[in-house]
Amino acid sequence: MSDYLYQKTQQYFGQLAGGSESCGEAELKALGASKIRKGYLGFYFCADSTTIYNIVYKTRIFSRILAPLIAFDCHSEKYLYKTAQNIDWSDFLTLHKTLAITSNVAKSNIRNSQYAGQILKDAIVDQFREKTAQRPNIDTRFPDLLLNLYIHENKARISVDLGGGSLHKRGYRSESVEAPMQETLAATILQLADWNGERPLYDPFCGSGTILCEAFMRAGNVPAAYLRKKFGFLRLPDFDATQWNQIKTRANSETRDIPEDLIKGSDLNADAVKAVRANRAELPEIGTIKVRRADFQSLEGFENTVIVTNPPYGIRLGNTEEVTGLLKNFGDFLKQKCTGSTAFIYYGDKTLVKKLGLKPESRHELRAGGLDGVLCKYELY
Repeated sequence: MSDYLYQKTQQYFGQLAGGSESCGEAELKALGASKIRKGYLGFYFCADSTTIYNIVYKTRIFSRILAPLIAFDCHSEKYLYKTAQNIDWSDFLTLHKTLAITSNVAKSNIRNSQYAGQILKDAIVDQFREKTAQRPNIDTRFPDLLLNLYIHENKARISVDLGGGSLHKRGYRSESVEAPMQETLAATILQLADWNGERPLYDPFCGSGTILCEAFMRAGNVPAAYLRKKFGFLRLPDFDATQWNQIKTRANSETRDIPEDLIKGSDLNADAVKAVRANRAELPEIGTIKVRRADFQSLEGFENTVIVTNPPYGIRLGNTEEVTGLLKNFGDFLKQKCTGSTAFIYYGDKTLVKKLGLKPESRHELRAGGLDGVLCKYELY
């Protein structure tokens, strides 16, 4: 077993969505990372093995945590293949384990990401064939080992994806309605709202309940990867099972009960309400999420509540006039029935901010799932 880059430097890389950098950096600090510095679409940071297991298990903001194996100048396909063959892949894989590769290529001689990933895969499979006359299988959905190949300006990095896949997939989404919000985005919104379970939270357009479920996990201190079945760090040559079990057991024992009426929501769509209940049922039994089918206009209003929501817009509703009318009515509802509350509204389409008819105290640009959205805060006096 040779020394890999992450072992020599104890340095890792966390990927996140644009706009969530401040939240990601604060989270890394809170989870024990050191020497945090900004990179392209994420942060480099240092961590020992217990800290890295802790980060992968608990991060709500990052979509991937990567352990770099090797970094090298890469000007051609041939060189990528040759360098990848220098790694002893039996350190990470056996014939009974599955493999997948994600790749990103920018401003380099190798132009196509998928093609670059294919070359790396060939190098690994050919190495096994030469040694054993057999090859490991590819599983793009739930691989045992997920590698990440990143080539930027002809500098390449091959890393192990320690979550074994995107960490936004928490595992509670057993049912969803159209265009669900990404879990990492919902978690970022709750962190930007500085919501810590001290004031009741309500989502009047709850959809399948991503904001509500993330609020439940945050208030109950449930690790974000609590339901995750597979982790990529299990394939590292220096993986320490005892250490990992201790981290996991401790984190799971630190969940806390959620007060009865803390987290509530509603939606006009009956399927959405059903989906929230199904998703909540996947999470630990430490409290409730109260949801019902209702039009926001029939609600009595809210005092001293944090309203966090992502109203339906273009993609979900299709009709701009409909969206405009809905937002104007919602703005009136907030003004008339929600004094003493604070609203955080995420617009998947920035042009809709003006339609609410309220002036935001602050705006925060957030990108996620192909959307260039904005989170606005409103103090309702």
